This record gives sequence, structure tokens and C-alpha cells, in this order.
Amino acid sequence: METTAREFNQKSSQILAAAARGETVTVTKNGTPVARVVPISDTNVPPYPTDPMGDLDLPDLGLPDLTDDEIEDTLKGMSA
Repeated sequence: METTAREFNQKSSQILAAAARGETVTVTKNGTPVARVVPISDTNVPPYPTDPMGDLDLPDLGLPDLTDDEIEDTLKGMSA
């Protein structure tokens, strides 16, 4: 199924119902596909994250390493 962005805006509940019935809907803007609404099932999306997030790569901002106590002292000083 294909629909325009304007139709999607006006008929979103009907388009979502079509997806719930198993249809894939392509949304176009000025004749160019810009989005796709696809059906999902309970097996596709767990009710909560099941895997650990893993290591995060944070950028080095060149800030000093502070202890928890130093951070707490700094925050207490900000409330005055």
C-alpha cells in the first residue's frame, strides 16, 4: 500500500489499522518514498530491554576526575 504524507496526516488511524492487519504502507512526499509503516508482532519487540547496553564510548572532555564526595560538595555549594 502507498499513501502520501498528506493522506497519512489525515488518515493515520486507518493507515495504522492497515499495518496492524499485516500491510506495509509506504509514505511518499512529492512522489518520493520517505517512510514505511510496517507491521510488528509481539515476538519482534520485547516488553522491556533484554540485553545489557554494553560499554559506552564517551568523549574525553579534558575534565578532572572527581570523587563522589567532591561532586557532592560542589553541588551543595551551588544551592547557596
